[in-house]
Amino acid sequence: MGAEILGVDLSKKFPEKEIRKAFLEHGVVFFRDQKLDPAQFMAFARAMGKPIEYPFVKGIEGFPEVIEVKKLEHEKHNFGGIWHSDTAYLQEPPMGSMLIAREIPSYGGDTEFASQYLAYEALSDGLKRLLEGMVAVNASSKADVTRTREDRVKEYAEHYEAEHPVVRTHPETGRKALYVNRGHTLRFRGMTEAESAPLLEFLFRHQVKPEFTCRFQWQVGSLAFWDNRCTQHNPINDYHGHRRVMHRITLAGDRPR
Repeated sequence: MGAEILGVDLSKKFPEKEIRKAFLEHGVVFFRDQKLDPAQFMAFARAMGKPIEYPFVKGIEGFPEVIEVKKLEHEKHNFGGIWHSDTAYLQEPPMGSMLIAREIPSYGGDTEFASQYLAYEALSDGLKRLLEGMVAVNASSKADVTRTREDRVKEYAEHYEAEHPVVRTHPETGRKALYVNRGHTLRFRGMTEAESAPLLEFLFRHQVKPEFTCRFQWQVGSLAFWDNRCTQHNPINDYHGHRRVMHRITLAGDRPR
């Protein structure tokens, strides 16, 4: 789970096929010392997929697909501060996301990533049979903990809800991955939230076991590019009193199957 790619300057010509291969193999790839302005960041994103605007969050000036992920010194809540897959409440959730560090705290602020391939493969055969064919209901209304600063001071204009298979098959690798997450999954289709809760709680705990994860320590210019179809991530909120500013781009995906 996870790979660091060294010796590449993403502001210049870079090996697209090799990066894409590593991305598919490892679920998340990391780069260091990338001095990318928003236009260069967008150029890398376009080489990897189709940048799209993020629900509820306005992009930076001149680049609507680039959002600022910011936590200020006085704030206690961070962006996406829970284990989750991005916007699973959309009918077509993102293929992936990329994040570049602009300002980092003097300590803390790491991000964890968890392989949902490994989480699925570690399940018993009996539980795999039970989950096969089950569908999960995902809703933006459960995303209170993952809202940005701006979202906390205004009501959502829209409510999103989508049903997706509990076990999805990756459209490029063909591997199976768990596809429920604590940030957005409410219940199983045909079941109440109370009925769904015991099994969902088991899955939420199981899918982020340490043996399925890696942890990334940010530096200014660090860039992470993760596959939202087979990973979860968790930005650790352990730097109160310090400032952290990142830029993020989301890439269009397809309907999970």
